[in-house]
Amino acid sequence: MGRRIRAQRIGRGSPTFKASLKRKFKVGYPSMLIREKKLLLGYVKELHHDPGRGVPIAEIALEDGTTFTIPAVEGMHVGQIIEMGEEASIKPGNIVLLEKTPEGTLVSMIERKPGDCGKLVRAAGTYAVVMSQSRGKTILMMPSKKMVEVSSKALAVIGTIAGGGLHDKPFLKAGKKFHWMKAKHRPYPRTRGVAMVPALHPFGGTRKKTGRPETVSRFAPPGRKVGLIAAKRTGRKKR
Repeated sequence: MGRRIRAQRIGRGSPTFKASLKRKFKVGYPSMLIREKKLLLGYVKELHHDPGRGVPIAEIALEDGTTFTIPAVEGMHVGQIIEMGEEASIKPGNIVLLEKTPEGTLVSMIERKPGDCGKLVRAAGTYAVVMSQSRGKTILMMPSKKMVEVSSKALAVIGTIAGGGLHDKPFLKAGKKFHWMKAKHRPYPRTRGVAMVPALHPFGGTRKKTGRPETVSRFAPPGRKVGLIAAKRTGRKKR
């Protein structure tokens, strides 16, 4: 009898494969405070590194001394004046209502619902594009190229999230990749299923490293449920 395959071990959620985030900062802007005033001013007090994130964190200080943190956008610097509210100008780093943004504007840190302090588009190097305004709704093209409709009363930060070159830097050697994956508690190196013997993986066997059908029934037993589970279609889409 073969051992438990990788898909089973990962799905168990044991400490071996459980990520532990050691972040210092909770990001989000004071949505309700911004809505109370037509124009609220602040400045970038400091840029911080946050363990577990690929984005520098900007600490924003308001006129009354209160502070909050958001992911920094490209071009943001210490001492920069940040405008917030209805009358804020369309400049990188400012927090504005989506209804005030013209079509083609790049935005990030977007509220899914007005008042949630920014839940969408927060990863390094990402941005959404304002496509159109219609009947109190704003149509956004997300980083995945999917069109999403949100309330025009939602707030967003103008600009692209910083740290866009995060995934462009090569690891150069396997040891670096090993420790990076270990910090995320992910299995590495990953052996291909077709390179294994039949006892260790459903795709294993034969002298040649031939492929195996990746589609599998929804009702297959756990030891067989690898690849495309209950796939509706396979192959590349024709455009």
